[in-house]
Amino acid sequence: QVQLVESGGGLVQAGGSLRLSCAASGRTLREYAVGWFRQAPGKEREFVAAVNWNGSTYYADSAKGRFTISGDNAKNTVDLQMNSLKPEDSGVYYCACRQGNLITTRFSDYDYWGQGTQVTVSS
Repeated sequence: QVQLVESGGGLVQAGGSLRLSCAASGRTLREYAVGWFRQAPGKEREFVAAVNWNGSTYYADSAKGRFTISGDNAKNTVDLQMNSLKPEDSGVYYCACRQGNLITTRFSDYDYWGQGTQVTVSS
């Protein structure tokens, strides 16, 4: 079992930055691929970015060039640095993990989820 806890959300103006962190306990994240997803009110949960412990990363088109996902072995965390934020980036951001190194964009492929952290970008 893996427990995930997100932090770092908040209210920011358009063009600003936030850094989200996903802290894991129970197991080392080196056994998992870790993804960030987001969900806006009335919309489906969507993939944002993912990383595995081989160092591979993958981003949604909406995140490319603005977001950076990174893992910290020592802290057992995965962070999402978000720059040049837009109002359409608003939503609840969740981190999730799936065992193994395969990165996928489908939320149904992920086994463990955090409770989410709210990100609101004002225009």
